Amino acid sequence: MRQIVRNMAVAAFAFLVMVAVAPAQEVCFDDPTGDDKGPGEYVYPTDAVYTKGSFDMTKFCLKVKGSKANVEVSVNSNLQDPWGMDVGFAVQMFFVYIDNAEGGHTEGLPGTNHLFPEDQAWDKVIILSPQQLGMVKNEIEAKAADWKDDIIVPSRTKGAGRTVSGSVKMADLGEGDPATWGYQVIVQSNEGFPAETDLLTRKVNEFEGQHRYGGGTDYDCDPHVMDILGDHAWLAYECEADGTPKTMATVGMVKR
Repeated sequence: MRQIVRNMAVAAFAFLVMVAVAPAQEVCFDDPTGDDKGPGEYVYPTDAVYTKGSFDMTKFCLKVKGSKANVEVSVNSNLQDPWGMDVGFAVQMFFVYIDNAEGGHTEGLPGTNHLFPEDQAWDKVIILSPQQLGMVKNEIEAKAADWKDDIIVPSRTKGAGRTVSGSVKMADLGEGDPATWGYQVIVQSNEGFPAETDLLTRKVNEFEGQHRYGGGTDYDCDPHVMDILGDHAWLAYECEADGTPKTMATVGMVKR
């Protein structure tokens, strides 16, 4: 009887140790609805596939369990797959930036046309795209090769309901407590035929078109971003008369 009690105690202790070393941890941010207008005046393309709320982020979560982190971004519209991507969504794409170390990068990924403050530079970025993994990696190699070690693409990204998610290795994100990290989520659109300098991003023009956002400029001085976490005043920009940037949008990080 004493041996049975001892074995039960050992088993209970082992269970408690297992739970202690592999806790689940969540870092979540809610985002207001109705702010999917970039700096304030952006509008959706005219094609019917871009349904109202498609680029209106409502929530971002990073959920850690053991050696993996699940990244989730929710929008204010049911996800659809009009282009047959076979992953549960098609028109959206998200760049999840993380600031968790000294130094980092102050430029956003190619095609987004925005910066980060030097004291809030990003160290890692996760791309949630409906495109096949090989295509995303080829785009990174061609357009962001200098940053490729800091760009993480889940082996599988999927959409369900109103949420797009992907799982990554915690080891790829860096060290430290995710609850203390800075985060920023850039809401863009999956573009299957991007410009030579744009990393699968859709452009914002002065006037909207079938597959172009409107409300910006026809130059590359405006941020090609529909929604972000935090203050949309960060997306303010100014162009020179010749269309070159005078003041670029500078987007900060948010912390819990």
